[in-house]
Amino acid sequence: MTRNDLAGTIRKRCVLVLATVMAAAVCATALFAPILAPDDPTAVVLERKFAPPSLEHPLGCDHLGRDVLSRLVYGTRTSISSVAAILAIVLVLGFVVGTISGYAGGIVDSTLMRFCDVFLTFPTFILAMFLIGVLGTGMVNVILAVALTHWAWYARIIRSMVLTLKNRDYVLAARVAGTGRVMTVVRHVLPPVFAQLIILSTLDIGHMMLHVSGLSFLGLGVTPPMPEWGVMISDARQFFWTNPMLVMLPGVMIFITVMAFNLLGDALRDSFDPALAAQEETR
Repeated sequence: MTRNDLAGTIRKRCVLVLATVMAAAVCATALFAPILAPDDPTAVVLERKFAPPSLEHPLGCDHLGRDVLSRLVYGTRTSISSVAAILAIVLVLGFVVGTISGYAGGIVDSTLMRFCDVFLTFPTFILAMFLIGVLGTGMVNVILAVALTHWAWYARIIRSMVLTLKNRDYVLAARVAGTGRVMTVVRHVLPPVFAQLIILSTLDIGHMMLHVSGLSFLGLGVTPPMPEWGVMISDARQFFWTNPMLVMLPGVMIFITVMAFNLLGDALRDSFDPALAAQEETR
């Protein structure tokens, strides 16, 4: 290994560690929000309207006297939990449709892929806004809308993986040995597909989080007084010139969280993607 290769490996490891720590810190904040938040995030106390930072309120209070730090902490829980629910729905739909389409082939494959094309035709954010217009506003409908705009992309990726894997020698050997289709898929096809999807879903967390925050900012997602970063920016935008930190703090939280998961996804891909590793070795 040359000096440049060693430096590149060390850099990738450092990025992976840094991204893991950042993502873990965000998830820990969401998990322990009731312990970390110094106050009730929805408590309105007009006497402390725009109160400056203090020991009692480290980041001050907003236009309704609500503790900003508490709302940021609980906003982390709202964002992480919503994205986790979206990913769960997307992965289940993608696994089922992609696996059936890739393994069955023929008319089943063509029908399912044409159905996916309908969802892939439109920009995801515009389609999400349309679905919320049909379903109505609220966190549950935001989760459904964002999930329904992303699952088709995962289904296509899974289908392509299954098409490649189903003709591998060990899969054909399992079929010759008498293993049923379902067990063959579960034992020999899904594990490598799942490993790749972990990387892809990590890269997509930031994208989904921006969707949730953007829809909430437009008033189509989370509704006040529920703490959420997009809602906090929407509530504080009229006070930007007098109290800019009320807008900047939730924006910084969105930036840090999206960056953390994007870095984590890139680091995982660089570390565990066999295709990239093979390219590095041939250089």
